[in-house]
Parts: sequence; C-alpha cells; structure tokens
Amino acid sequence: MKATFYNTNGIYSIDEIVELGIKIPKNPKNIFISKKVSFHHAERISIGNDVRIDDFAILAGNISIGNFVHIAAGAILSGGEVGIVMEDFCGLSYRVSVFVASDDYSGESLTNPMIPANFKRVSTSKLILQKHCIVGAGSVILPSSKGLSEGVSVGALSLVARPTKPFGIYFGNPAKRILERSRNILTLEKEFLEFLKNENLTMGGGGGKYPFYIYPKHPFTQPHNIYTFCYPTHKPLCA
Repeated sequence: MKATFYNTNGIYSIDEIVELGIKIPKNPKNIFISKKVSFHHAERISIGNDVRIDDFAILAGNISIGNFVHIAAGAILSGGEVGIVMEDFCGLSYRVSVFVASDDYSGESLTNPMIPANFKRVSTSKLILQKHCIVGAGSVILPSSKGLSEGVSVGALSLVARPTKPFGIYFGNPAKRILERSRNILTLEKEFLEFLKNENLTMGGGGGKYPFYIYPKHPFTQPHNIYTFCYPTHKPLCA
C-alpha cells in the first residue's frame, strides 16, 4: 500500500499537546489536532489514539475522547464539571454542539454565566456518546438526552433532547427514531482492528510530514482537507 505525505505543520505535535496539559496515551499515535482548536481547561481533557480535531472546534471542561474519533470544524463540546465522554469510533460533523448544562428558559430564574448560581436554575447531566455514534452537521445534543446510545446516528440539523436507544437513526426537531441502523459496523470494527494488526499505519503525531494511507478515489481523501485519511477496512467503502 502506498503512503501519501502531507505537510502537517498546522497541527500540534505530541510534545505541544502534552504542554497544553491534555492527557494522552503513554504511546501516542495518530493524534491530529489543528492549532486553530480552542481548549478551555485543557488539563481536564483526555484524548485517545487515532483522533482528529479540526479547525475552530471548541472543547471546554471535562471531556474524555476515545480512539478513532473525529471532531469536525466548528464543533462545540461543553463538558463543564459533569463531563462528556466520546467512546471509540464516534464522529461529530461540522458545527455539532454538545452541552452538559442548560439554563432555565421558563422565566422562573435568571440566566447566563454572569449571574450567581443562587439566582439561576441550571439543568446538568453527564453525556456519554457510546461507540459508533455519528452526528450530522449542525445538530445539537442537550443535557436531557444523557448522550447517545451505542450505534446511534443523528441526521443533520437535529435536536436531541431525549434519551436514545441503540442502533437507531434519529432525525428532526426534536429528534425522533425514524429507521433502524445496521449492526454491520460491529463486524467491520472487528475486521478493521484485525487489519491494523497486519499493517503498519502508525503515523505519530503532528508537526511534520507523516504518511496518510489512502485510496486516491475515495472522496474523503482528496487534497481539499490535508488531515483526512482512509483506512481501507472494507474495499467497497474505499473504492
């Protein structure tokens, strides 16, 4: 398999990520974080391997990110004190917002962060996005949802305000389950992890030139986004 090299000077090196205070694995690999990402309380954030976070994303508060996770440009993760957990193989598309806290909009309390807590009524909940969740562009996940169940996909511009059930496709405002999602991704996960055992796809971190193993015809591996790459886990997906 051929490796295509891109200049990755626009992303943090492993040393720079450590200097920010972000917790990473003991043997970090394939962590690509744009230098245009904003971190607030970076010392509360932990990131696994094979993670990509794109320009203008905002990560604040307690956030735990697993392996093989993508957070697209403009996404907002507001973890506060209670926290957000993104498990393995999750993806957030452009401008997705994930909130663990919400003001009371009824008029029974004052609102916004400049008001003391005794004058406000804020709802909070830890959010867990379980394995294989994917969220479409512009969607919002509220604290009342408790996160997303395993294998849930959320269509673009949806508002997730209630708990979900595994392997469903949700869409709308408020988001409703409209279809069942295939569990074939669980089989592909096993094939993919087995594939990794037999291939050298370790690319280190940012701050230099690193190989991206790609199929040239795949739409997600074109030069318009230098940080994207494709693991050829299943030939029809990378044709």
